[in-house]
Amino acid sequence: MRIAQISPLLESVPPQLYGGTERVVSYLTEALVARGHDVTLFASGDSSTSARLVSFRDVALRLDPAPLKSAVAAHMEMLDGLRERADEFDVLHFHIDLLPFPFFDDIAHKCVFTLHGRQDKQDLPKAYRRWSQFPLVSISDHQRTPMSWANWWQTIHHGMPSSLLLPPMQPRGDYLAFLGRISPEKRPDRAIEIARRAGLPLRIAAKVDVADKRYFHETIEPMLASGGVEFIGEIDDAGKPEFLGNAAALLFPIDWPEPFGLVMIEAMACGTPVIAWREGSVPEVVDEGQTGFIVDSIEEGVAAVGRCRDLNRTDVRRHFERRFDVNRMAADYEDLYLRMAEGTPRRLKA
Repeated sequence: MRIAQISPLLESVPPQLYGGTERVVSYLTEALVARGHDVTLFASGDSSTSARLVSFRDVALRLDPAPLKSAVAAHMEMLDGLRERADEFDVLHFHIDLLPFPFFDDIAHKCVFTLHGRQDKQDLPKAYRRWSQFPLVSISDHQRTPMSWANWWQTIHHGMPSSLLLPPMQPRGDYLAFLGRISPEKRPDRAIEIARRAGLPLRIAAKVDVADKRYFHETIEPMLASGGVEFIGEIDDAGKPEFLGNAAALLFPIDWPEPFGLVMIEAMACGTPVIAWREGSVPEVVDEGQTGFIVDSIEEGVAAVGRCRDLNRTDVRRHFERRFDVNRMAADYEDLYLRMAEGTPRRLKA
């Protein structure tokens, strides 16, 4: 099939450092190419892919040193260029939320939207009712909760290449890990508290967005000063096997309706158990007592640290391979594309 993958322009594909959506777009694009499809990736020019790359911006927005940038203008230019070439593709697969709706409403039958963000924001219901003809894919069943009535066709959990993050031969298991982004909803403060009560060091590999700098300086930095916590900053994919694989557990103490949480399956790929708060997609991703533990309090999180020692890290890795390998994700999307092309799609409920 002739497939267009349309990525956000915030990060390159794959991202050089932090970035979830663009990383998943990369995994899916490469897997579809390997399965014999003719794939064109619309992304920033600093992306790397075996597909055909079409870019309208040389550098991804976040790492562009220019002081003033317009994300809306950059995406509109890309969408205008895509619209001119829409006839070249059997499927247009969007990963940039609802911005393309007005551009493509007359060819909705060949468009599909994977929604990567939270769906409980004001004004979203009105937009999804106005453009209800577009097929939507959720990345967890829970993500649909605020708009269960929308045109959801399927939930497709993320996947990643099994060869990308491999377990270390002899994991140290002498610290806890926090990976991702420093922000109030990610609750690194909970992670610090759990680690201290459990008597283990905590290593934090995370980015600090401009919008979260005040939270970092006022809330997290004072907690770092008390010791027992190492703040590393952002790390790339090459650093993740060591960082995640040698941890006793990944702490994922979120306080928001997480749509998926890619870092959880990255930890599992390294054989590392996950201790996660019962929010959003967590119960769909973590297999309780097999790949980690789902908790509701600091006390439960501390107790789970000890329980993680009883989990078999090889089994954690096997669960990852069975549930979250990229080929399963690609096959799910391939099936969806074929149903769209046949004109007889089957709307799948959560």
